[in-house]
Amino acid sequence: MKIGVIQASSQKEKNRLLYECTKKAVQGKGHEVINFGVQAGDGAEYSYVQAALLICLLLESKAVDFVVTGCSSGQGMMLACNSLPRVLCGYAPTPADAYLFGRINGGNALSVPLGLNFGWAGEINLQYTLNALFEEPFGMGYPPQDAGRKQTDTRLLKSINRAAKRELADALARLDPGFVESCLQWERVRDFILQHGRCSGLAEWLGG
Repeated sequence: MKIGVIQASSQKEKNRLLYECTKKAVQGKGHEVINFGVQAGDGAEYSYVQAALLICLLLESKAVDFVVTGCSSGQGMMLACNSLPRVLCGYAPTPADAYLFGRINGGNALSVPLGLNFGWAGEINLQYTLNALFEEPFGMGYPPQDAGRKQTDTRLLKSINRAAKRELADALARLDPGFVESCLQWERVRDFILQHGRCSGLAEWLGG
């Protein structure tokens, strides 16, 4: 599994920590972690809404399989991600939240709070949260005696998500062109999608 780490610029000083905690959480599990950082090469900073669109592009293009992200509260990033096609983003301020999201919901992105309640020993909670997320395979269901029902509900949720949202190319065409263009100035993300993505329908938007 390819796991992307990307976040809004509001907590840019936490980016290295988020990346290192993610790498440690998947150590020995055969996953690759790519850090896309918090800003474009020219130093331009990005809001959680801009970062969310890039997360959607990374996932829809299949350039990555999962994204670990966050903002000051974690809530804004989660909501922005879930407003976009094909993204199912959880919110996990605690290890229990992360564990249940991974086992039950099996989404493709997780947002964590990087400012709210991130006090003394905040890095320990973050590490334990990510450890819990990747502790077991996604979508196994929980509790074990209800695993079958939970898996059925998750498949239904994902089918509703696909049916209720526009195709990404259609959504991009309806968004403000200036907003889309500003997002695509994040060269590290754009170039990675062009190199590793497997969705040719996005090439015209990415300049490929």
